[in-house]
Amino acid sequence: MEIRVLRYFLGVAKTGSMTKAARLLHVTQPTLSRQLQDLEEELDQKLFIRGSHAVSLTPEGMLLRKRAEEILDIVHKTESEFSAMGRTVGGDVYIGGGETEAMRQIAQLIQEVRQDYPEIRFHLYSGNAEDVMERLDRGLLDFGILIQPVSLAKYHFISLPAKDVWGLIMRRDCPLVRKKSITRQDLQSVPLICSQQAVQHLSEKNPYSDWFGKDTADLNIAATYNLIYNAALMVEEGVGCAVALDKLIHTKGPGDLCFRPLNPRLESGLNFVWKKDQLFSRAAELFLKRIYKKFSHEDQTDSTKESYHF
Repeated sequence: MEIRVLRYFLGVAKTGSMTKAARLLHVTQPTLSRQLQDLEEELDQKLFIRGSHAVSLTPEGMLLRKRAEEILDIVHKTESEFSAMGRTVGGDVYIGGGETEAMRQIAQLIQEVRQDYPEIRFHLYSGNAEDVMERLDRGLLDFGILIQPVSLAKYHFISLPAKDVWGLIMRRDCPLVRKKSITRQDLQSVPLICSQQAVQHLSEKNPYSDWFGKDTADLNIAATYNLIYNAALMVEEGVGCAVALDKLIHTKGPGDLCFRPLNPRLESGLNFVWKKDQLFSRAAELFLKRIYKKFSHEDQTDSTKESYHF
C-alpha cells in the first residue's frame, strides 16, 4: 500500500468525485481510477459505490479513510521532524487537550518558545480525554493536557499548577440563579447536561464520583457533551443546566447564562502528559524542557522525575 495511492484515495473520498479529485491531484482520471481499482484488489474489498456523477464510500471505505488520515498525519509529522534536522531548531509540536482555562498557561509558554525559536510551529487538537489519549497512543500527538478524573497509568506527567472549578451553567431565568452555590440536592430538580468524561467515571473512586455519590439514578441527565460550546447552546435553548467547568464560556456580566460553583467545592486537577518511552523531535524535546522548567516542582511523582533526563 503506497502513500501516494492513499493520498489519491483520500482525494476521491473528500471530493466525492473522480473528476474533481483528478484535477486537484494533477493526475488523469483514467490513472486515478486504475490506481484505486488496484487498491481495492490489494485489500480485497470494495471501497467505493460508483454512481453516474459521484462516488461514495462503502463501510470498508469509511474505515480506510480513517486509517489513511491517521497514516498520512504520521507521515507528515515524520517528514517535518526530519526536515528540521541539521538546521536551526524548528519543526512541529502537536498538543491535544480538553477545554480548560489552564490552556492559557500553555499558550503563554508557546509564545515564549516562539520568540526564541520562531521556526517551531504548534498544532493544537481539542477533544475530551478519550480523544486525546487515543491520539497520543497512536503517535499523532506529542503531548496531552488531561483534566481529571482520568487514569495516567500509561503516561509520564507533570501536574499543572491550576485547578478547574466545577459548577452549574444555567439560564438567568432558572430558579437556581438565586443560590450562591449548588448542592447535590439542588441537581435533583433540573434536567442536566453532563460531561461524557465525568459521567463515565461516576462508577470509579475519584473526587467527581465522591461528590455525586454512588446512586446517580435519581439524576435527570438529559444529554451529555464532550466540548462545552454546544452544551452551552443546549442550555440557552432550555434543554437543561450544564454541569461544567468555570471560565470556558462567558457567564460574567450581562448575558443569557450564568455560573454557580458546586457545594461542597469540586475541583479537577490538570496534567501535562506524554507516552512512556516517547521519542521526541528536537522541537518537542525543547518544549518539554521548557515545561519542566516552568512547571516541575519537588513533589512530582518518581515516575515523572525519572521519565526524562536532560
